[in-house]
Amino acid sequence: MRLIAAMSGGVDSAVAAARAVDAGHDVTGIHLALSRNPASYRTGARGCCSIEDSNDARRAADVLGIPFYVWDLSDRFHDDVVVDFMDEYAAGRTPNPCLRCNEKIKFAAVLERALALGFDGVVTGHYATVKEGPEGPQLHRAVDHSKDQSYVLGVLSAEQLAGSHFPLGGSLKSDVRVEAAERGLAVASKPDSHDICFISDGDTGGWLSEKLNEVNRGGDIVDAASGEVLGTHEGSWRFTVGQRKGLRIGRPAPDGKPRYVLDIEPVSGRVSVGPKQALAVTRLEGIRPIWCGVAPKSDLTCTVQLRAHGEEHRAVVSLTESGVSVALQDAAFGIAPGQAAVIYDGTRVVGSATISKTAP
Repeated sequence: MRLIAAMSGGVDSAVAAARAVDAGHDVTGIHLALSRNPASYRTGARGCCSIEDSNDARRAADVLGIPFYVWDLSDRFHDDVVVDFMDEYAAGRTPNPCLRCNEKIKFAAVLERALALGFDGVVTGHYATVKEGPEGPQLHRAVDHSKDQSYVLGVLSAEQLAGSHFPLGGSLKSDVRVEAAERGLAVASKPDSHDICFISDGDTGGWLSEKLNEVNRGGDIVDAASGEVLGTHEGSWRFTVGQRKGLRIGRPAPDGKPRYVLDIEPVSGRVSVGPKQALAVTRLEGIRPIWCGVAPKSDLTCTVQLRAHGEEHRAVVSLTESGVSVALQDAAFGIAPGQAAVIYDGTRVVGSATISKTAP
């Protein structure tokens, strides 16, 4: 097959491309230029789209002996990922930009372009597996559970899965690093990127403060039970449901226990706080469901994951007119609208939905 290898400049994408070459595929490496912000290209910038990352990807392609190109998708990335991130925070929700990037950029724009150019699919260094099921390709968890990235891939459709290749799904991360060193890849010991790539210094609050300063200039921090005003803040987008640190109230709760953000009202700027037990959620509503295969036809007894590195919760998922309804058998804490609920049947990813509402 003719495959595009999306090469971020890290060890995982480099080894994934190498394995695709070893498998006999005709591989072309590409690096995505995603940022309009020159700061993200400076030395020491964190994320996955600095100039150093582009150079690392090019050197890896040279070692593998494959063609290499840089694709500029910065305009689409800005419109589909960065603007969405700002809009979600401005609306009092908590987005995951990595899911949106996978949905709109890596497995939409890149795959679309690859297919239009006559390629058969895209290879990435994600830790997940694609298996052939009775009704088409299925997305499953990776063998290395600590590195499993099936949660952020839960936004892929069956059509996108058909063109996606994840050569690392059956490997441990430690083995991938050893393999990279044996192949002579300079990125073998390169640290993983953890930050939001378009926020070059890792200061999400500071970045939002600059971008959303005119959206919400401040409001009250209120005790959810008594209605007492405990303090003020300079913008509701500085907070997310479940947050404990950075409230700057200056005095403890009467019982001496920490307070947590329970609710955010972006129009008035009101931020409600209270005890941890008030964060307990047993029901969720989800919108914009995406099914990684055939959609379920009836209620599904399954598990759901509500954070990128969170635990699985036993649940029953029902289809609704607007999306899905999720009944958790065990309470989850600190779940915010805007996050993704990814639905699993064993190791298989059934689909995902964006959380729109939570209830105790």
